[in-house]
Amino acid sequence: MRVLLVGSGAREHALAWALSRSPDLRLTLLPGNPGMRPLGDTIEGIAIDDVGAVAAVAAAQRIDLVVIGPEAPLAAGVADVLARTGIPVFGPTRAAARLESSKAFAKDVMRRAGVPTASAEVFSDPAGANSHLDGSTGPYVVKADGLAAGKGVLVTESREEAKAWVAHCFDGGFGTAGSQVVIEEYLDGPELSVFAVCDGERYLTLEPARDYKRLADDDQGPNTGGMGSYSPVEVPSGLVDEVGRTVIAPTLQTMAADGHPYVGFLYVGLALTSSGARVIEFNCRLGDPETQVVLPRLETELMPMLASAAAGELDTEELRWTDDAVVNVVLVADGYPSSPRSGDTISGLDSIPDNVLIFHAGTETADRRLVTSGGRVLSVVGRGSDLAAARTAAYDAIDGISFAGMRYRTDIAKS
Repeated sequence: MRVLLVGSGAREHALAWALSRSPDLRLTLLPGNPGMRPLGDTIEGIAIDDVGAVAAVAAAQRIDLVVIGPEAPLAAGVADVLARTGIPVFGPTRAAARLESSKAFAKDVMRRAGVPTASAEVFSDPAGANSHLDGSTGPYVVKADGLAAGKGVLVTESREEAKAWVAHCFDGGFGTAGSQVVIEEYLDGPELSVFAVCDGERYLTLEPARDYKRLADDDQGPNTGGMGSYSPVEVPSGLVDEVGRTVIAPTLQTMAADGHPYVGFLYVGLALTSSGARVIEFNCRLGDPETQVVLPRLETELMPMLASAAAGELDTEELRWTDDAVVNVVLVADGYPSSPRSGDTISGLDSIPDNVLIFHAGTETADRRLVTSGGRVLSVVGRGSDLAAARTAAYDAIDGISFAGMRYRTDIAKS
């Protein structure tokens, strides 16, 4: 089977690694990254949100299935064009991807589907948003409505900081993503990421993971795209099944009734509050950095699952999982998340032990050197019999890796 994987981050590297375990697979990467190149052919020079160009590549390569990793091409409508040309695609249409590309849209779907979530108000001007803040007590949760690479959310006790964030959104700090602002009820309790493979009607839930969004230890510093993650996570018995019944199934039913059946990965970000699990947000793809710990635990072959879902024929037989624990520590560039530095030589990747996986994100080659090219540079993924062993494996491997200004959290999966 010829599979085209769209994307270049550590999530896509983990997807490529998992897909490549199928013996009858021929993988093409658009554009991939240096770490992914041993896993398939690469095609560079094409923007992944150029819907016509991606469809043309898929047709020219006689692709049997396109798997779309990141949110930008989904929001641009790549899946729509591929479907119209008769090329099977695993990933939601542009309309269905609004579950992520518009928080206001997602809130409306959740309300109509009866999904437990935080109460929220949507504002199209700063005066209305600030008036709402003046009538509220903290903590305040203020979100840019659109896609902001995981950086468009502020949670603060300070009303003045919340108002400054409103101004930042409306002043173009996140481009068009900030043309509307969503102010939500604060949800207490630990967060959890639950994922599902969906075919428009049916779904399969994957093992959950927990991620770390703040830059520094002890959840200090600004929000980022994600600084680390781990799996398995101790959760109340039956929680994932409950999320399937009360969140995923009614959301799929509502989307189908609206004429936008949802095919692809669905990410459910949860807060385990004192009054039960409630949805923080939806994403229309796998999470990053969670993918890097979930897929190494999956024993069931990934490629047939995605192909059957794309065809609307998902086999809902229970998935097989390893008992191993997996811990992902993300190495980031100096200046991340606001102004990451690039071009620094990366060393130490030639002697990685067997119990560690390295997934590339912000890397490229220059003058035969591997150098940094983005904010999140590498995911260092340790595996072990329990979280302590997996954590030790990841941090021991990090001791041998270096690039100028390298930063990472030291408390991922710390008990």
